[in-house]
Amino acid sequence: MKFFRYGQTEIEYLKKKDKKLAEAIDRIGIIERSVIPDLFTAVISSIVGQQISNKAAVTVWNRLLERLGQITPQKIVDASAAEIQQCGITMKKTGYIKGIAEDVLQGKININELAELPDDEVVKRLSVLNGIGVWTVEMLMIFSLERTNIVSWGDLAIRRGMMLLYHHRTLDKVKFEKYKKRYSPYGTVASLYLWEIAAGR
Repeated sequence: MKFFRYGQTEIEYLKKKDKKLAEAIDRIGIIERSVIPDLFTAVISSIVGQQISNKAAVTVWNRLLERLGQITPQKIVDASAAEIQQCGITMKKTGYIKGIAEDVLQGKININELAELPDDEVVKRLSVLNGIGVWTVEMLMIFSLERTNIVSWGDLAIRRGMMLLYHHRTLDKVKFEKYKKRYSPYGTVASLYLWEIAAGR
């Protein structure tokens, strides 16, 4: 299993920039969050996991892997909608999955070139796909592309983590952007800690 890579450089930078975050980093220690290096696999995994618990997502994902052998555009296009649904995937999600696989095979989107593009361009290209919104793209940029500076306004747990860390009852976009700017260029590492704080650590 591969984990999101970060180390002393990022930690020392964030600790120097933010005393409250520094205390949380010292308390929590190094965080190991797994990543899926293959972006196509990560896209399909993110759709499978939408609006279901992590435990259910793991079960469904393992069934899909068992059925297809590996997650490739060709394997998904070759599988019938019924086969995919039998893994515990809704008809709607099955449509999204098959549609994205077809878009990749037909060259409507070049998944391989996204790794070379800036964050805003990745958001633009992936969020036009059915079943993929901006928040999902931001999560893919963290947990597949390992981008270093993602702090998602659309992520409720990140916002909750900020509110707990800085003792805010509410958090508007202006405050959020202030913290995001403070964490840059290592916003993703700050996000990892904010998730832990939101979870009660």
